Amino acid sequence: MQIMVVEDDHISRRLVTTVLKQLGYDLIVAEDGEEAWRMFQVSPVRLVVSDWLMPKMDGLQLCEKIREHDQDGPYTYFICLTANASERENYIKAMQVGVDDFLSKPLDRAKLEIRLKVAERILKATSRIESLENVLTICTYTKKIQLPEEGWETIEEFLQKHLGITVTHGISPDHYETVIKPQLEELKRQTQNPAGQSLPGS
Repeated sequence: MQIMVVEDDHISRRLVTTVLKQLGYDLIVAEDGEEAWRMFQVSPVRLVVSDWLMPKMDGLQLCEKIREHDQDGPYTYFICLTANASERENYIKAMQVGVDDFLSKPLDRAKLEIRLKVAERILKATSRIESLENVLTICTYTKKIQLPEEGWETIEEFLQKHLGITVTHGISPDHYETVIKPQLEELKRQTQNPAGQSLPGS
């Protein structure tokens, strides 16, 4: 998964990017909110780790712009790095803007890794919901369904995994009358006259 890191402090930025690279993530790095917003518009990401206090555009202002963008596209999970989240009014303000989670400075590697795993699970579930709300791609030949980030699944697998529905199979009346019944009658005629001999009276 690709993560956008937004941090104006050089030392903090280097620390965050080093940890994330060690955890195996691909990174887009910005030095302030304005640069991050320009980059996001060109190449949106699903996960942002941003400092709160920054020049030009702070983390909350960046989050607000991303939330406006989310209305027309996939949801972006926003983690805010801050020393202010312990103050109740700041925490409430950030939540109202759309921040999903907080990490206190100085950065704790174990806590960051845990937060990222939670973010990935939520984004995966969000992708499934978005797939259900939008048009699904179904293969013309195999009738399999394509899901973002998950590939192709049979209709039975899709219903069981995402909706908890177990499927049984049957034949619709129309299909039985127009397809199955004529095939059964033809099979019956072939069985009664296996050698292709003319039937009596023909």
